[in-house]
Amino acid sequence: MRARRQLLAASVLTAASLAAACAKPPAPVQEVVAVRTAVLPAAPDEAVWNAAPEHVAKMIPQDLVEPRLLAPSTAEVRIRALTNGETVAFRLNWADTTKSDTPGPAQMVDACAVQIPQQNGPQPPAPQMGEIGRPVDVVYWRADWQAIVNGRGDSIRDLYPNAYVDPYPFNARPLVPGSPEQADMARRYAPARALDNNRSGPRTAPVEELVAQGPGTSEPAAPRGSTGRGIWAAGSWMVVIARPWPQDVRDGQRTSVAFAVWQGSQHEAGARKMRTGWIPLLAGGAR
Repeated sequence: MRARRQLLAASVLTAASLAAACAKPPAPVQEVVAVRTAVLPAAPDEAVWNAAPEHVAKMIPQDLVEPRLLAPSTAEVRIRALTNGETVAFRLNWADTTKSDTPGPAQMVDACAVQIPQQNGPQPPAPQMGEIGRPVDVVYWRADWQAIVNGRGDSIRDLYPNAYVDPYPFNARPLVPGSPEQADMARRYAPARALDNNRSGPRTAPVEELVAQGPGTSEPAAPRGSTGRGIWAAGSWMVVIARPWPQDVRDGQRTSVAFAVWQGSQHEAGARKMRTGWIPLLAGGAR
């Protein structure tokens, strides 16, 4: 009797082991689910992100308009989303063995973007930056802007510590630091800023808000309060991009979202990028 019981127990254990070995991992979710949470995390490595299911988005080269990208670089981007009903935060995670966050001649920087149609509807506009009369909202994050926000200076010596820089006239001793005269002289030696082009810095946020109605039409959008934060570690980026939730999409409804990634080490910039098509975005999924 004892031997039969031992044999039966062994059979049960073997069957359980076989079932566990044959169990398939959870199937990846087919849409981005923005899970409801009271407080949105600012950092991409906070534990609350584990409450949201992960969508693995396969990426494709941008090979439709010049300058095209023909050689695939980033294979996939892993997406999680959280919302408090007013703001939606996306966490993008992709492999990148080289951290590219220093601008310079012939140097590109790592970047990513989130795109959502400005108006929700059954048929979204073209995923390639929208269409004329059917705009898309884009939030664009860059690694060099993140470095500046993290505290890195914006001068030649900050970027290249071993470089020798001749004194700039606006740093001359007769000019009082912070005086109108010094500010005027500084603008003369910063042509972009003299033309009120402040894209290069100094930056107070690592993201830029854009609106587009087709390839090559991107322009600054009215400020909506979007934020971002990126961390590079162990050969990959994790970036949080948060923006207002689309006002015409309620809990349980869907809109569309698309993503793009630039790898600076692969000389990707502008239209040379890896991208996704439209992905369904579900509002207020249960936690």
